[in-house]
Amino acid sequence: MCTRIFYETGTGTYITGRSMDWSDVSMATDLWAFPRGLERNGGTGAETVRWTSIYGSVVLAIYEMATSDGLNEAGLAGNLLYLAESDFGDAAERGKPTISVGAWLQYILDSFATVAEAVAVLREDPFTVVSADAPNGKAATVHLALSDASGDSAILEFVGGALQIHHDRAYRVMTNSPVYDQQLAINTYWDLIGGQHFLPGTIGAADRFARASYNLKSTPKFSDRRAALAAVFSQMRAISTPLGIEDPEKPNIASTLWRSVIDHDAKRYLVDSVINPAVLWVDLDAVDLSPGAPALKVHLNTPRDEGGNLAGQLQPAEPFEFLVP
Repeated sequence: MCTRIFYETGTGTYITGRSMDWSDVSMATDLWAFPRGLERNGGTGAETVRWTSIYGSVVLAIYEMATSDGLNEAGLAGNLLYLAESDFGDAAERGKPTISVGAWLQYILDSFATVAEAVAVLREDPFTVVSADAPNGKAATVHLALSDASGDSAILEFVGGALQIHHDRAYRVMTNSPVYDQQLAINTYWDLIGGQHFLPGTIGAADRFARASYNLKSTPKFSDRRAALAAVFSQMRAISTPLGIEDPEKPNIASTLWRSVIDHDAKRYLVDSVINPAVLWVDLDAVDLSPGAPALKVHLNTPRDEGGNLAGQLQPAEPFEFLVP
């Protein structure tokens, strides 16, 4: 489930695209705007991580308990994708502060302006991520992609209880299993074959990685902003999985429910839903993210999702509680 790409435009700006593939079509998804100055905690009890948000953000949250995707006002974006092999380790054995898997991305968006800044802190492995089952009964095992307005990129995974960070501007595609270094090795094989001759066509994660990589490197770098956004949307739609397709024995295969496209330079967060197809967006500069401003929320797939700017539909709401064990 899920695919992420990181596209460079003809003017040297960057756009992140991702698809959210999940087996539970009823998965609740809300768009939130969170201001600076929010007092936060990781939702895991006495030993939880605590912080105050330095940057405001616009995010998509699932099940009212996990930030799954988002952009902060400094231009840093993050995307959570499923990874069956994810192993965060035993919190008691690691002896570090803890944070809910649902808060992991939000902590990063609240705290850092760039990928390099986030990596410098996270490389010290300051906390243990604590997971739990999602409401549909599937384990919330994930890995995380970061991207920023400068073109920097990083992939974060917990494998065998240890944090692994792949930090390089070249890491522009991410799907699911296997772990990232193995995905890169598989894609090297397909690079040698060349996508103009043959590409793997299944909806499995490794095949999607190969196709997304070929499409990304083959797509022109459009200088026109509208064309560049269209290029990313078209790539995300091309790699999406039709609604209703799933395999209970293969959790990496599920239907695409929505896609997000993040324009780092314009600080515009766009999303379209396959349940109620319409492109929606929020400009971060059009939302009050100052300290003391309320958190704002709108639910996707409401009757008013006719497309367009969502800023006027956001309503004050109490921030959700993060997923707990």
